[in-house]
Amino acid sequence: MSTEPPGSGQPPEDDPFRKQPPPDEGSGSPYDAQPPYGSGPQPPPGGDPYGSGGRQGGDPYGSGGPRGGDPYGSGGHYPGDPLAGMPPPAPSGKRTLARIIDMIMVGIVVWLLTLAFNVHEYSIDDDNIEFGKSFGQSLIAAVLYIAYDTVMISRTGQTLGKKWLGMRVAGLDDGATPSVQTTLIRSAVLWIPFAFCCACVWTAISGGWSYFDKPYKQGLHDKAAKTVVVSTD
Repeated sequence: MSTEPPGSGQPPEDDPFRKQPPPDEGSGSPYDAQPPYGSGPQPPPGGDPYGSGGRQGGDPYGSGGPRGGDPYGSGGHYPGDPLAGMPPPAPSGKRTLARIIDMIMVGIVVWLLTLAFNVHEYSIDDDNIEFGKSFGQSLIAAVLYIAYDTVMISRTGQTLGKKWLGMRVAGLDDGATPSVQTTLIRSAVLWIPFAFCCACVWTAISGGWSYFDKPYKQGLHDKAAKTVVVSTD
């Protein structure tokens, strides 16, 4: 499978992470497979139609769910449940740690470039902030952080931090790897405020939102892009 994002910005049809339809989707009513009562001498399969074996796959309202079940236990194949057929949302603590790892790695590159182009935020002599240099450093930081997230996530759904800690970003609607456009929106919402005005505060608000958001554990940048971070372990 090619890892290059398609030109249209849409996830490839053969994306292995794309959610698959339920096993019995499109097959009509679950009762279609059963002979109508009174149509013949044979009782419905499983004996008592109101017992535990009355319908194929067990009681549709019990713990087994629809035929085929939900392999991840994330809500089952029920209408309106975006997480049906997807792994569970990644723990917020692991997301925070992955973000710190990514920030350190990209931050080292930002620091080296700002030194090379002499756009570090503080002057060496009197430690006063120089606006021009401060803006230059912020611009370099924003470009690098956005590029890093956009390229990595649109290709595999993972930054290095997320890959090492067993997580990936997925589209909330289909579970596929986000497109370039979607990832760019997600990255811009996260990193532009971080780089230009309120690094620590915005990071805490946007990323920390996942600690309280239910049921999808989305950060504000996830909500803007309609994505979710799920476990891959």
